[in-house]
Amino acid sequence: MPIVTALVTGAALLLTACGGGGSDDASDKIEGAGGGSEKSKTSAPAKPGAPDVSLPGDLKVEFGSSKSSDPRHAAAQENAENYIRALNHGITAQDPKDPAYQFYSLGNATRYAQKQIKSWVDDKWTATGTDSYYRTKTDKVGTAGVLVTMCRDQSKFYGKNVETKKIRYTKPSLDDYQEFRLLMKQPKGSEKIWKVLQIEVEGRVKECRR
Repeated sequence: MPIVTALVTGAALLLTACGGGGSDDASDKIEGAGGGSEKSKTSAPAKPGAPDVSLPGDLKVEFGSSKSSDPRHAAAQENAENYIRALNHGITAQDPKDPAYQFYSLGNATRYAQKQIKSWVDDKWTATGTDSYYRTKTDKVGTAGVLVTMCRDQSKFYGKNVETKKIRYTKPSLDDYQEFRLLMKQPKGSEKIWKVLQIEVEGRVKECRR
């Protein structure tokens, strides 16, 4: 696919620049939204020093793929998932400057998450339902990167107005299926974890239908 080619082609250059990023090529808004006020720990990493990515009880973020047998790829995949959890945490916390997504990202990916969350907050929406990711694969990029690709099904992921509490239900369609590509940068220097350096999102992906 052209987007994947562009992402991988520029990866070597991006990975040599600490915190470098590309343009904001990803989709402008993750479809759906909604949320509740009560918090429950769902899919939150338990490692010391990791930020809070707990979500309201009415929102679930699911990852249906097993981890890679390669330790480097498994670590990259884990934090690609944590970045997505953090993005949802920022939406439900209604905080465009939420520290969680900043912990797991650099450059383009940080700007993308902030833009996404701000869009939801400005429109007075939060998230509810189930946000599902599956068919994950990992590929080596250069000597210092891993590309994590996964399908997304948001057919049960909805928007909820923070003022009226009204949920915006949508009819199932091809629009529900996306492919996420996250370029992960390995730890370097004082960095201790793999971080998302760049993200691309393609919508209406037939191959992601379940």
